[in-house]
Amino acid sequence: MHLMKTLVQSEQKFVSLTAAAYHQQTRILVSGFSNGAFFLHEMPEFNLIHSLSVAEQHISSLAFNCTGDWLSIACAGLGQLLVWEWQSETYVLKQQGHFNNMNCLTYSPDGQFLITGGDDGKVKVWNMSSGFCFVTFTEHTSSVTAVSCTQNGKVVVSASSDGTVRAFDLKRYRNFKTFTSPKPTQFSSLALDTSGEIICAGGHDSFEIFVWSMQNGRLLEVLSGHEAPIASLSFSPMHSVVVSASWDKTFRIWDVFSGKGSREAVNVVSDALAITFRPDGIELAVSTLNGQITFFEVQDAVQVGSIEGRNDLKSGRRDTDLVSAKLIQKGKAFTSLCYTADGECILAAGQSKCVCIYNVKHQILIKKFEITQNRSFDGVNDYINRRKMTEFGNLALIEERDPDDDEERAVSIALPGVKKGDMASRVYKPEVRVMCIEFSPTGRSWAAATTEGLLVYSLDSNLVFDPLDLETDITTSSIRETLLEKEYSKALMMALKLKEHKLVVEVVENISPDEVRLVISSLSSRYLERFISFLCDQLESSAHLEFYLLWSENLLMIHGQHLKDRSLHMLPLLHNLQRTLVRKRQQLEKICDYNKYMLRYVLSLGDIVRKKAEAKENEDYSDEDKNIFPVDKEMLQIGRAHV
Repeated sequence: MHLMKTLVQSEQKFVSLTAAAYHQQTRILVSGFSNGAFFLHEMPEFNLIHSLSVAEQHISSLAFNCTGDWLSIACAGLGQLLVWEWQSETYVLKQQGHFNNMNCLTYSPDGQFLITGGDDGKVKVWNMSSGFCFVTFTEHTSSVTAVSCTQNGKVVVSASSDGTVRAFDLKRYRNFKTFTSPKPTQFSSLALDTSGEIICAGGHDSFEIFVWSMQNGRLLEVLSGHEAPIASLSFSPMHSVVVSASWDKTFRIWDVFSGKGSREAVNVVSDALAITFRPDGIELAVSTLNGQITFFEVQDAVQVGSIEGRNDLKSGRRDTDLVSAKLIQKGKAFTSLCYTADGECILAAGQSKCVCIYNVKHQILIKKFEITQNRSFDGVNDYINRRKMTEFGNLALIEERDPDDDEERAVSIALPGVKKGDMASRVYKPEVRVMCIEFSPTGRSWAAATTEGLLVYSLDSNLVFDPLDLETDITTSSIRETLLEKEYSKALMMALKLKEHKLVVEVVENISPDEVRLVISSLSSRYLERFISFLCDQLESSAHLEFYLLWSENLLMIHGQHLKDRSLHMLPLLHNLQRTLVRKRQQLEKICDYNKYMLRYVLSLGDIVRKKAEAKENEDYSDEDKNIFPVDKEMLQIGRAHV
């Protein structure tokens, strides 16, 4: 171990060993260090096989699979998980989550994707069927406070504390528009209208609502009237109004399309923290600081009900609390609200480890979910740990200071209202809380952004994390061997498991058109989603159009009933396939029209040239006739006079 430490510190000083693993059968030792580097050594000779750096932060954990071919690497500081095949030096799996708190989330309209934003300034898009993050946007320079998706599912809009609202294209994966305010503002809330043409963002420090146009990016209007930070915004799904909830103990109804400004201001009993519309747009719910959820009719702004939810939050004790749990509970409230897809129930969560589901009509608690039992978080325990209680009091409240250091004699006092604790302290335990909740448009699942991470609760038992059916016998060489043996169906499914695009193209294009129908009929239904996505890409980019059209036709004919049964999940892919075919047809129509008109032009030009040639020939013949039979003008005049 001393030799290994010397080897690492020869390149960089102050490096320590953070993780290690040993595979007994292959006699391979892997060691990870605090600088993100790891070494593979063959034992007992201690021969260096590989040295690689995967991150700038320390490696938290290392592990081999049973055969010793694959190595998994985890970096807790970055939230990164890697699976590396050390023999071929290739990545089998590479995923990275938010390495700071997750602040907000939203579903795509079809429920296939989940978009999240975090304190690390990243916006991530997750595939709900596989559990993988497939695209990350890193343009924000500060924490992302709100995200929203347009109704067509093509654009994601995010608001950030860096003073920008950004629009991202989910087809080309780029930031195509950036919206800013006339003066620097930290945006804390965001709302989109149903058409996706109007963007509203609320300021945390300016107490104003900014309205932009999605098409030209212009600032249309600045709505003023609130006297405190704007906590939440929500657009009506049916009417042309947007509502804003603020800490000034009011929520306001704005008519942004008519340009009349605030239509009405409604007072509530305490600071408003969250607001949301029912899916039919007739009713809205407001969460306030006193722990209540109040329901209002939108048309007349009349209160129609309320729920007292403070006792349902079930607040836990922090290690440094000086008061009882009952007094702590009085300061808790719901900070996120969401109606179910049918509007009969509402989800509420906030400064607690519990998520509550209430029936709106009867205003009763239906069910309560505890998101974690992780004791490493603050606020999980219902009672203070008696092991920490001494004759001098709670050990967590006793500060260890050096009496000789004047700077450490001052007692640091935490500021009131701090949400995430004092992260500058030597011992920091994050407090358990739910930052945002969202119900799926399908009504089958809901998701929560918590201190524990992204949690998804679903009625579907098949919604589990499936890392692409990874198997050690599926490699590039084994797929090519299977293809040479003409086991086309097996080779195609192995290539789809490995998810190497070039390899799938190689397998598909080595299958003759006569074998397409047989291969499609033996293709398992679990790979249809991946194969349809592959066909969409190839129809868009490949020159073998007729060949891939043959694959598409046979797939739809043979697996049509299965696609119909799973239309809810397959509809986005089928729409994508349809759009690709329509786009390709339009391109071919343009080419055919161009060729048709060009041929007509060439033929017309040929007719013109031919007619000119014939006219010239006729002129030449008439000139020859004149030379053969000359006409005397005097004789012609005598003839005319005689007549």
